[in-house]
Amino acid sequence: MKKWLSVLMLVSLTASLLAACGSAKSESAEGAEGSEGKSASKKVVAWAWDPSFNGAALKIAEELYKKEHPDFQLEVVDMAKTDLEQKLNTNLAAGVKDGLPDIILVNDPNIQKYVTAYPNTFADFTDKVDYSQFSPYKVDALRIDDKIYGVPFDIGVTGMFYRTDYLEQAGFKAEDLENITWDRYIEIGKAVKEKTGKYMSTINPNDEALTSILLQSGGSWYITPDNKGNFVDNPVMAETLRVYKAISDSGIAKPVTGWSEFVGSFNSGDVATVVSGVWQVASIMDAKDQSGKWGVAPIPKLNVEGAVNASNEGGSSWFVLEGSANKDLAIDFLAKTIGGSSEFYERFLKEKGGVGSYIPAFSSAAYGQQSEFFGGQAIYKDFTEWSKQVPGISLGTYTQEAKDALKNELPNILNGADLKDSLFNIQRLFEQQVQ
Repeated sequence: MKKWLSVLMLVSLTASLLAACGSAKSESAEGAEGSEGKSASKKVVAWAWDPSFNGAALKIAEELYKKEHPDFQLEVVDMAKTDLEQKLNTNLAAGVKDGLPDIILVNDPNIQKYVTAYPNTFADFTDKVDYSQFSPYKVDALRIDDKIYGVPFDIGVTGMFYRTDYLEQAGFKAEDLENITWDRYIEIGKAVKEKTGKYMSTINPNDEALTSILLQSGGSWYITPDNKGNFVDNPVMAETLRVYKAISDSGIAKPVTGWSEFVGSFNSGDVATVVSGVWQVASIMDAKDQSGKWGVAPIPKLNVEGAVNASNEGGSSWFVLEGSANKDLAIDFLAKTIGGSSEFYERFLKEKGGVGSYIPAFSSAAYGQQSEFFGGQAIYKDFTEWSKQVPGISLGTYTQEAKDALKNELPNILNGADLKDSLFNIQRLFEQQVQ
């Protein structure tokens, strides 16, 4: 039995005990049951983390849906992401269905893991949403065995945020950052460091964000579509790690050890660029005194065939549980709002700063707005254009195990170990973890 599934089954006893004592049945589910039974309810229950972002998005969708369905009710149960995932896994591994919601938020890298590990648990949306209206790579994350599960939500299309003042001091203009390679990025970084004393970026060997961005920009991933390790004989992986080590060796990157240090590096003005998802906009804008000093360019490109100046970091999607008594209502609610409403995405952007992959909304005034903080650049228009170029990949079932295997070997790579030997070691460790 695969390691991940084995871990899930270890918690099944706990779930069974919870079910036996009735504590697995949520208060919201009981409230949905009336004298006519739960199936007659006009209410759906959703689990999500981050009420100010994900929960708020559902509330926007609820307002829009109630225009045509005034009796509709939505209850959003907020919990931490790790708690949500643990509770879901515990119940599903034990076969406990009571108390589960109608709708659940799923982090994109977990999609294939959930659908594969728990067959017939999540509703098929294939014919419920016009997926041609979404950025292809976002849909690819939902597609498993010719079926599409769930509705695409927020995206993490990446960009290279940069301090225009630092780059100008080093002799570079905005056009000098357009569609460059990573080798050129390092050259520019050396000039910036020499002439301004500022680092070009940060680096954290304990975080796989950059390697993930690099891999997807080359149309590859840590594992193959059939869940095999993708480290040996993978040109994109080899180039990704070459670039990563080159950045580290060049001296242009400031070492950081966690999220706070990472954000602090650019909020305090220590670094000239930040390669990250569009959702990083809010953190960058926290430094009010830096307004007008930032711009955004496409990310650099790997030197491999098929690579592009676009990638993705993060993102999530909405799923409906197949066993939900209100499955059809939940599907209809999501399909007509998050799955097919430009108004939803315009409000989501204006009110919460959230960016989706719904292409019809890209031409709206909301997405075309100019940002004073970013020097008058229409940053959201740029991000949405880049989102159309992001390569679609299969995230597979064992992404986290593959990332862990890589992080175990990364210090050796940075210390000069032979790359071929390191890739073989990573592959072997991954296979040991999932066998």
